[in-house]
Amino acid sequence: MKKRIPGFILILVLLLLWEFCSWKRIVDPVSLPRVSVILSSWFEALTSGELIDQIWPTLVRICIGMGLAVLVGIPVGLLMGTVSFIYRLLEPITEFIRPIPSSAYIPVAILFLGIGDEMKVFVIFIGCFFPILLNTYGGVRGIDPVLIDTGRTFGVSRVQALMQIVLPAALPSILTGMRISLGIALIVAVVAEMISGNSGIGYFILDMQRIFRVPEMFAGIFTLGILGYLINFAFLKIEAHLLRWRLSPAEV
Repeated sequence: MKKRIPGFILILVLLLLWEFCSWKRIVDPVSLPRVSVILSSWFEALTSGELIDQIWPTLVRICIGMGLAVLVGIPVGLLMGTVSFIYRLLEPITEFIRPIPSSAYIPVAILFLGIGDEMKVFVIFIGCFFPILLNTYGGVRGIDPVLIDTGRTFGVSRVQALMQIVLPAALPSILTGMRISLGIALIVAVVAEMISGNSGIGYFILDMQRIFRVPEMFAGIFTLGILGYLINFAFLKIEAHLLRWRLSPAEV
């Protein structure tokens, strides 16, 4: 935590600069309210439950979409990395679909799934799926063949090698893909809620802008930043626990 102190100080300095510029009307205080006003509105929105009620639906959608992407992306990535036929079968369609932004699927998803949670979960799933898939595949392909050959020498079956050798060795790459996907999931969830939603933090931000409650709008944006930071921080702790075997004895 001490290593992050300079970064927190920089954030504080920028906020104080923002407060000063808005207070002295160097910038338009209506479009860019003072930080103190935003914090006051933020506190009121939190204590009244107005903001909390919008955070929960977003988190639920992210968890479901991300969970589905993990359940599908990791097995498919393992198969593509270990079975050449599966790779040749799926590689063309993967490279065709992967570059398409997740938000581009929202109109199609609305046609088939409506504007409910199913649509939002689907686009989150699409956004998270490919980073997990590709990082899993890359992790598998980067494994030293000696590890697998050693396992076969000791009579380990193909399935056992996949679960006991390949998967643990590819885990660092898989977790990297999951960490990338978490950021994408938050972005896609907010965009989907802004386009077609009646709940969620994305809907809250856009709704505040529409009725010109600008301090509350910025409070929602600040909430997104804190939410993203906390999600990433929690994931890094989980990653450190899962990969503790990589630490040297001095680091344990």
